[in-house]
Amino acid sequence: MLDAISSIIGETALLLGWILLTILPFLPESLATHPEQLMIIIGFGGQGLFAMRFIIQWLKSEGEGRSVIPLAFWYFSIGGGLVLFLYALWRKDPVIICGQGLGLFIYLRNLYLIYRERQQA
Repeated sequence: MLDAISSIIGETALLLGWILLTILPFLPESLATHPEQLMIIIGFGGQGLFAMRFIIQWLKSEGEGRSVIPLAFWYFSIGGGLVLFLYALWRKDPVIICGQGLGLFIYLRNLYLIYRERQQA
C-alpha cells in the first residue's frame, strides 16, 4: 500500500515538473524526469511552512508581551505537516509518517476546538 502511495506521489511530482517546465521553460529539464529533485524542493517547502508557525507565534507573543498561540499557528502547522506527511509517504519513512500523521490530527483537533468555542460564545 505504501509503495502504491509513494508511486502516485512520485508520478504526480513528474507531472508537476512537466507543468512547471511548460510554464517556466528556463527550469532544468530534469524536473520532469527525476521526481526526487522536485520532492526535495517540496520537502523544504513543507519545512518552511512548518517553521513559519514558530515565527508567527514568537512575533505575536512579543507584540502582546505574553505567550500567545495565534490561529495562523495552527494553519501553518496543518500546511507544513501535510506537505511533510506527503513527503514522508513518498520517502516511505514510517517515523516521519507517524509523527506528522499524529501531528495533523492534533492540529485539526485544536482548530475544531477553537471554532467550537467561538460558536458557543
